[in-house]
Amino acid sequence: MGAAEFKFPVRVYYEDTDAGGLVYHANYLKYYERARTEFLSNLGIEQDGLLAKHIGFVVKRITIDNVLAAKFNDRLTVVTKIHALKRARIEFEQRIERSERVINTAIIEIACVDLQQLKPIRIPEFILGELQSVC
Repeated sequence: MGAAEFKFPVRVYYEDTDAGGLVYHANYLKYYERARTEFLSNLGIEQDGLLAKHIGFVVKRITIDNVLAAKFNDRLTVVTKIHALKRARIEFEQRIERSERVINTAIIEIACVDLQQLKPIRIPEFILGELQSVC
């Protein structure tokens, strides 16, 4: 059985577009970020609670592919799943769809860090267990 997919709806607002009326490339990263935050929240992992413990997740690496253009007022779905789970890193596989047609894909590697020391740390067991439940 593969990893569970989490789906998050996004509507493209005028502010998301460039002069040509297409989604500005950097905004796809914002959509992905929102979807990962909601993915974690859906598992009961709230980032403000982690911040209080000086634990953070930071983007280490992104590989992104713009397949098609999204435009103003499109209704999109951001699909998120865990591609790989390591001791201190999570690799997410994400894609953005419009009517089940792929617009954009990304592999985003996230590192768990101690925010006081700014050093990588192991993902705490209480988080790891929740993440493993959807792998």
